[in-house]
Amino acid sequence: MAGMARRTTTTPPPEDFEENITDIDVAEEMRSSYLEYAYSVIYSRALPDARDGLKPVQRRILFQMNEMGLRPDRGHVKCARVVGDVMGRLHPHGDSAIYDALVRLAQPWAMRLNLVDGHGNFGSLGGDDSPAAMRYTECRPTSAAMAMVESIDEETVDFGPNYDGQETEPQVLPAAIPNLLVNGTSGIAVGMATNMAPHNLGEVIAAARYLLKHPDASLEQLMKYVPGPDLPTGGRIAGLDGVREAYATGRGIFRTRAATRIEQISSRKTGIVVTELPYGIGPEKVITRIKDLVQSKKITGISDLKDLTDRNSGLNLVIEVRSGFNPEAVLRELYRLTPMEETFGINNVALVDGQPRVRGLREMRSIW
Repeated sequence: MAGMARRTTTTPPPEDFEENITDIDVAEEMRSSYLEYAYSVIYSRALPDARDGLKPVQRRILFQMNEMGLRPDRGHVKCARVVGDVMGRLHPHGDSAIYDALVRLAQPWAMRLNLVDGHGNFGSLGGDDSPAAMRYTECRPTSAAMAMVESIDEETVDFGPNYDGQETEPQVLPAAIPNLLVNGTSGIAVGMATNMAPHNLGEVIAAARYLLKHPDASLEQLMKYVPGPDLPTGGRIAGLDGVREAYATGRGIFRTRAATRIEQISSRKTGIVVTELPYGIGPEKVITRIKDLVQSKKITGISDLKDLTDRNSGLNLVIEVRSGFNPEAVLRELYRLTPMEETFGINNVALVDGQPRVRGLREMRSIW
């Protein structure tokens, strides 16, 4: 009631209680805590190991699938089951982070050599369509994934304790295939990032064989076997100067263009047919950009745009060119103003002997 004093009771401390207050410098506490956070992101989440080319969450997914007895010649299982086992036994983070990593391992437009065989909706090129929830999708390892874990039970790699010390997990996979260069990777850590381009498996293996026989091989000799990246979505690399710089120093930028051809689509109409797009670019992004440019009249030579893409023929965008316009000139404008031409920045940062290092093509081959 109003006007009445409220009586509060407190529990007295025990007789043997000793007050212990420690003065901590805020700046020093922030510095040490942030360093611990940065260390965790760099070594436990964002950067791959140069030997197997896997981040910890990817390594744990493949290892756990092998432990569950999943095989390419056996049936798929629910992704939720794999994610749950990985989270409970090995990966002390949320299920969404594990599922996102599993989905990427199953996307043929993201991986040059898939490590997971997915069954169901695993998203779309460019990320315009999100994958279905893990309770609806199914997965199993591919033959490439089995090569990554082959002979792991024969003391081929070191094991260490998991996050709670109750079980053990591999520190690195045997990796019978050069996954780091074949599939590439991307990740943002604290103060550093990595972005590696995918490559052709046959070319990388041929370069590795040559390097075994000729340990002092030069970069030019290795580039005879690995002339450049081999991107999952195709496209064409415009110029190799940036690629050569990246292979030499670990960092470089190159440009990729959509694969196109000019066709006579009718007696009066000429069209630009797009069959491949730069890595990571989806058709929806290109279509939206072209429509915006046409509406704003920044491009005036386009009369219609049709998306004839299907599962059988693959990507097929038909851009109709207005009568009286030069298709080659219109195509040059499309390259200049739309994502049909994009840059790819190579930044070969990986963990080498437990330390983040930038390495070129020859060093990456030698490490594997």
